[in-house]
Amino acid sequence: MMSDESKNVSSLLLSPLYKPTNALHSPPDERASSVIQIRGMAVKLLIALLALASLHAVLASDPSPLQDFCVADDNPKGAYLYSPTSKCLHFQHTCICLLYLLAVFVNGAICKNMNDVTANDFYTSGLDKPGNTVNDVGSNVTAINVNKIPGLNTLGISLVRIDYAPNGLNPPHTHPRATEILVVLEGELYVGFVTSNIGQTNRLFTKNLKKGDVFVFPQGLIHFQLNTGKCNTIALAGLSSQNPGVITIAKAVFGSTPPISDDVLAKAFQVDKHLVDWLQAQQWTDNNN
Repeated sequence: MMSDESKNVSSLLLSPLYKPTNALHSPPDERASSVIQIRGMAVKLLIALLALASLHAVLASDPSPLQDFCVADDNPKGAYLYSPTSKCLHFQHTCICLLYLLAVFVNGAICKNMNDVTANDFYTSGLDKPGNTVNDVGSNVTAINVNKIPGLNTLGISLVRIDYAPNGLNPPHTHPRATEILVVLEGELYVGFVTSNIGQTNRLFTKNLKKGDVFVFPQGLIHFQLNTGKCNTIALAGLSSQNPGVITIAKAVFGSTPPISDDVLAKAFQVDKHLVDWLQAQQWTDNNN
């Protein structure tokens, strides 16, 4: 009598769909084809794994926290390491050895000892006070980032209050590390952003906003806000980074230190070098605080 297991094996062997898997019994061409197929599958699997591994980096601007919080330590003792080398000086009958300290630089900030963290590390005040708009552009940006609230470190978020005098402008600028979402609290604004060079065209998106309206500026794109009303305007904006950074286009191009060559700027803007020299001689306003 054959066992059930033997019957199953016999049925499989007699099946017209069964093909021997022993590569030694396959013709050379068939074995070569199998090797190529296996290699192809391995390459596809490797590509898929690399794509999954890089997915987090693609989706996130700031790194995700790996603990409840990492309060930024303004003066961390742990930010310095003793150098393995030292220098000894012989002075009279005394030998004095000097140890070197090496600074440790990180992307973000060193974590404060959790035992030393207090509620004040997650707190600031003063956002109710209007910013000083008495400047050439008629606006003021008050930033609440990791420099103001150390508890924002690794949390990937920050906040700004923007005040605009009548006809005040937050000039064209970009945040290299953050998307911005803006809400108008009082007054009205004309806002817009420009896309990258898609098909040799930089497309402009604009909108007129009133109290309670919300607008989004995608990460890294040049954008602006202009107060088109007769009264002061106030806006709040959230940014998707603890330290979004800001590059004001006119100030960066014509007010950089050291200055960009006027040959470069004259050719880039297709204007006379004398005009470039005049622009570089101006005092470019920084409305960010």
